[in-house]
Amino acid sequence: MELFNKILKTAVDGGASDVHLKIGTPVVYRINRELIAIECPFPTEEWMNKVVEQITPLHLRKRRDDDREIDFSYFVPGIGRFRTNLFQQRGQWCLAMRYVKTHVPSFQELGLLDQVKRIAESPRGIVLVCGSTGCGKSTTLAAMIEHINANYKKHIITLEDPIEYVFEDNQSVIEQREVGLDTLSFHAALVHILRQDPDIIMIGEMRDDISFSAAMSAADTGHLVLSTLHTTNAAQSVSRILDFFDANEREQIRRQLAGTLQAVICQRMVPTIAGAMTPALEIMINTPTVKKLMEENRLDKLPAAIETGGDDGMINFNQALFNLVKEGKVTEKEALAKASNPQALEMNFKGIFLDEGRRILS
Repeated sequence: MELFNKILKTAVDGGASDVHLKIGTPVVYRINRELIAIECPFPTEEWMNKVVEQITPLHLRKRRDDDREIDFSYFVPGIGRFRTNLFQQRGQWCLAMRYVKTHVPSFQELGLLDQVKRIAESPRGIVLVCGSTGCGKSTTLAAMIEHINANYKKHIITLEDPIEYVFEDNQSVIEQREVGLDTLSFHAALVHILRQDPDIIMIGEMRDDISFSAAMSAADTGHLVLSTLHTTNAAQSVSRILDFFDANEREQIRRQLAGTLQAVICQRMVPTIAGAMTPALEIMINTPTVKKLMEENRLDKLPAAIETGGDDGMINFNQALFNLVKEGKVTEKEALAKASNPQALEMNFKGIFLDEGRRILS
């Protein structure tokens, strides 16, 4: 395990976000979104099998052998915590490990907008943080919980698979439950969670209709529910949620969602001029306009509502990227690569702004 721990320590010291281990190939780090092979002995099958046996939690060994892939959190004292996925390819073990910083970054450190702080302070409803894999959803969610923890006396329960950031009670009381270790499944935990007297529930990821039904029930009874969802933009999240349900249920779910959704934050990571990464945020707030569009099943109009909802704290990706360029944080080239509508953004850079959203809504 000495070499394994050295690989992890070098990754952390070198600023890597991910470590990839595969038998017979170089060890690879991801640094600033790029994959970099390091000088290190290639993992052998015998060595990898020993590592897998050492790092797999006892309660997950049977599932590992049955399913051939598992997620868990791995902690090395003096080095750090890693969100770990163990899987097989060509009958051999592979490891993908993401370094989770112990310090929960603040909104300012992450480059999040002031609207996110106000959303975190919502008294009730469902708040979703969306985006693709690796876009920082978990970190944004952690920053929101830490903000609540530092400023409000709340009882917070998290359901995670696995636990990533570890919180210490400050103003709030926080219990973190890991699927497989503290509860059998998300479903099992959600059945009992309202009896545990929470003010705020954080569900690591919305995965199915049962998770979302439980979230809506909790929001209906005055709780704040925070979770993540894999979607590419804020407006698309509503359709993604409805896809969890059978066609004959969607009408009722859509109307219920219109009453319980608080906000959707969608983010994309953009390389900065300084060589780091910063999030571009699209934010949809459940204003009376957004609520009405959901109730009337005019979901295609949601992007227009976001575009024209600046006074309510809404912003779309093009607007966010335009602001990042004007603030001197990212280049026009990088902004265009991340834009939902590159042609419109390019026109914005030339000083041309079409009020397309208001035309669509009217």
